[in-house]
Amino acid sequence: MAISSLSLSWVSTTLPDNKLNLLNHNEVPKATAAYFSGKTITCSSEKASTEESNYKRRPLLLGVGALTTSLLHTSSLLAEGIPDKFRGYVDKEDGYSYYYPSDWRDFDFRAHDSAFKDRYMQLHNVRVRFIPTDKSDIHDLGPLEEVVPYLVRHKFAAPNQVEKIFDMQEKTIDGKSYYTFEYGLTSPNFATTSFATIAIGNGRYYTLIVGANERRWKRYRNQLKMVADSFRMLDI
Repeated sequence: MAISSLSLSWVSTTLPDNKLNLLNHNEVPKATAAYFSGKTITCSSEKASTEESNYKRRPLLLGVGALTTSLLHTSSLLAEGIPDKFRGYVDKEDGYSYYYPSDWRDFDFRAHDSAFKDRYMQLHNVRVRFIPTDKSDIHDLGPLEEVVPYLVRHKFAAPNQVEKIFDMQEKTIDGKSYYTFEYGLTSPNFATTSFATIAIGNGRYYTLIVGANERRWKRYRNQLKMVADSFRMLDI
C-alpha cells in the first residue's frame, strides 16, 4: 500500500469542463455474526439486537461457520476482520464495502445507496453514494490537490458555509486508488467536520462521507477516520 499525505488550508484551482459532471453528484441534497440479503452483507463483532433485525434490508442471520469460501472472498474487509465495536457493510451488487460503529443504525439518506447514523446525534453519520462513469480510476478526474479543493468548495459547501481543508491523502490498495480528505464546513448556526473518501471503479464514481458536529470532532475523530479508511471497492 502506497500512501502520500498533504495538509493545507486551501488550494485554489479550476478543473476542466469535461471533469465537472463527474463531480456534480457530490452535492449534498463477542461472537461474530454475518447478515446478508440479495445484494448486501453486514458483518458484526457483536450480536444484533431485535430492533436492528427490523431494518429495511431485513437480512438473514448466519453463523460464521455457514459462510462459504466464495462469500468470504467478496470483500477484503471480511478477510481482514472487523475491529472491535464496528460492523462491516458489504454491497456485492454495487461493488463496495466499509465498516461503521456497531451502535449506529441504518437510515434513509436522500440520493444515497447506504447510510448509518448515531442513535442520538443526527449529524453523526456515514453515507455512500455513486454515479455511473466511463472513467476507470480516480486519477482520471485530476490530481488530489486539484480535485479535493474543488469538491469541498463547489460541491460539499453550501453558499452560506465557509470551508476548510485540514488534510488530504492518496492511497492505493490492491491496485485500486482512493482519495481521502478531512474538511470542515462552518455555517452561521453550526459547524461540522468530516472525512470523505472518493474512488472510481466498476464503472462507478463512489463517495463516502462520515462526519460529526465540530464540538464532538476531537472526541470521535479517530473512530470516524477508521470508517473513512475502511472503504473498499470490490470487483463485480
